[in-house]
Amino acid sequence: MDLSPEDNLKLNVLLSQNLQAVRIDDSKMVVHALTSKGEARIELNPTLRDDQYVRQVREFFSTHALGSPGGYPVYLKRWTRMGQAREDKLDSLLILGEPEAVVAVAHAPGLTEELARRTWWAMPTAEVARKLLANAQVARSAIGGELAGFLLEYLPFETEAAHIIESITRILTPGLLERETILALWKRAGRKSAYYVGFINAIPDDLPEPGVERADHGQLCSAVPESGPMAQMLRHLSSAAGQQLLLTINQAMHKASDQDMVVELLKSIERYFLPVRPATEAVVFNCSEQIDVFVTQPSSVPQDLAPWGQQVEAILRLAMVSENLADPVFAQTDAVGSVMRKKLKPVFDWLSVQIGVLSQAEFNHTVA
Repeated sequence: MDLSPEDNLKLNVLLSQNLQAVRIDDSKMVVHALTSKGEARIELNPTLRDDQYVRQVREFFSTHALGSPGGYPVYLKRWTRMGQAREDKLDSLLILGEPEAVVAVAHAPGLTEELARRTWWAMPTAEVARKLLANAQVARSAIGGELAGFLLEYLPFETEAAHIIESITRILTPGLLERETILALWKRAGRKSAYYVGFINAIPDDLPEPGVERADHGQLCSAVPESGPMAQMLRHLSSAAGQQLLLTINQAMHKASDQDMVVELLKSIERYFLPVRPATEAVVFNCSEQIDVFVTQPSSVPQDLAPWGQQVEAILRLAMVSENLADPVFAQTDAVGSVMRKKLKPVFDWLSVQIGVLSQAEFNHTVA
């Protein structure tokens, strides 16, 4: 152990204070610690090069927490982000002073409110806030509002569509934001279209802008049976909420800014229509023509819904949507913006046709 005698003493004293989490600022060579008595701060006195000394400090904490100086296997980032951290070791991971270990805890499904509080203290970043709010128990807890507030303030600084979409999805968890704040976010979607996808993910049937029910909504609800997922979807999409959802999907599609946004939008459509997706034995459709062939099979429309066959087929087509529809285009280009939208025009136009069948709105298929 190459720690200086002074640091060795201070760190051992720290270990006696019911250590809960550790954060190491390697630019200032300072150890921040969260204990049952509050926060502590130790300025390090390195006897080696800074990066080597920080590694020694982490080995010190690892020996205490895990019984080995090996620490957290930071190279297992994919494993970490799949929520595979051992739940009986989560509290130990937070005192390693290793950011990747903190991320592992944030992704763990067995997270408690107390562990979430310690995790947030150890690494107060947008990534960690998003993952903590993905846990329903944490989102409902006292810290949920604090995490949502942080992501809300950080949104203007996000540059990647995938991060914007996930942040919007998380902060729109019911109970975290006031209605006025949600309305303000919705207005900003007109300037930053990735917001629309976050709204579709989080509250597809309660979008802030009031929709207008289709002219035949009442007649359809009287005639269509109430039971069965397809019948329920058919009825709902003709309602004001359903019409607004269709309009929002179309707006997001034709304002798509980059490939990540397109992929997330297609995933959102897939999730929403999943309840009516027919069994396909894991068939993957990577073009609209394949979906058209599948949907137009004689048995695709339930007999009791035959009078609304065109609409049912449109719903079935949307139910077969996945990110694979964009694969043939994205395999050949990394374009973004208007160039990307032009290359995706066949896919977008096909989607708009399906939405148009289900909507009373007139859609402009022209890609800007």
